[in-house]
Amino acid sequence: MFNTNDLRKKLHVLWNRHCLTVFTLVAVVGTSYAAMNHADALYILTGVEDSAIVLDDEADTTDLSSQLVFLSSNSTGYDVTLTAGQRAQITYNGTVLTAETREETVSALLDRLEIHPSPLEMVAVDFSDDGVELTVASELTYYDRVTEPEAHKTIRRTNPYLAKGTEKVVQPGADGTRTSVYEVVWSGGEQVSRQFVEELDGTAVDEIVEVGTAVSSVSSTDRISKVVKNADGSGYLAFQSGATMPFSAAKSMTATAYTAGHGGADTCTATGTTVGVGTVAVDKSVIPLGTRMYIVTNDGSVVYGMAVASDTGVRGNTVDLYYNTYQQCINFGRRSCTVYLLP
Repeated sequence: MFNTNDLRKKLHVLWNRHCLTVFTLVAVVGTSYAAMNHADALYILTGVEDSAIVLDDEADTTDLSSQLVFLSSNSTGYDVTLTAGQRAQITYNGTVLTAETREETVSALLDRLEIHPSPLEMVAVDFSDDGVELTVASELTYYDRVTEPEAHKTIRRTNPYLAKGTEKVVQPGADGTRTSVYEVVWSGGEQVSRQFVEELDGTAVDEIVEVGTAVSSVSSTDRISKVVKNADGSGYLAFQSGATMPFSAAKSMTATAYTAGHGGADTCTATGTTVGVGTVAVDKSVIPLGTRMYIVTNDGSVVYGMAVASDTGVRGNTVDLYYNTYQQCINFGRRSCTVYLLP
């Protein structure tokens, strides 16, 4: 088999998107090619896995003697031996000629057809199942398909349920290879441009790292930017700061307000803590004492924020929010609110 991986280390490799076909040659066994014709032009062998091999003066043809391509070295470069009985199509100066190949080199075939490439012209040799196509021109464009090593990428994505400051690798990465296509233009025997066109495929596996954004509390100035609910009623709150706060349930409740010294309330709660903003009185049969909460009115006009069920004195689907002053309680009045129960 024609070992293109070894050749890639030694020779230029190109690919013509439009006309290249599978490289098919018949080995000529037991035949000596000691006498080879003169190769005046740069030869480009196409058809090897949609690629081409550029044979120039610096091409290292060591270890090619056992391959299906027979090359000869001379003072100006390398030539290629053709198998007899193939159909050859030659394009030169806008003219298309056809001929049947003999056991001869490409340059011998061109000499036989009285085609003499100049030193600035190149010969593209395209092998296919049907024969060989030769193009002699001073400018040729190829699409270089190159298999290259590819390092894996690391993709970082947020996990709203993972604690902020922690990371978790959910998919290990692995390096691989990729096949990239470059448009390559040759003119006068020299490569004049090479531009990336597209990437066809790759075998590298991305490493996926989840970055936690979940917090247990937020500042009083942070505001909800999005609420995400799951089918079971749980979900998370996304805040403008980028933090997230998971909740186990969301309850629609009626909220009232109270303060110490009014309505029989004092400074000590039913759980023995001192009252303060964030203290909430609940019906413990509805919300257990000690439950952490985040509370906001349904119209969004009041964000009570972080709170703990620390007091009693209400019944049913109601929460009583502590404020520092009686006037604040009057201003709040009675409102519909959403109570997010926090883990």
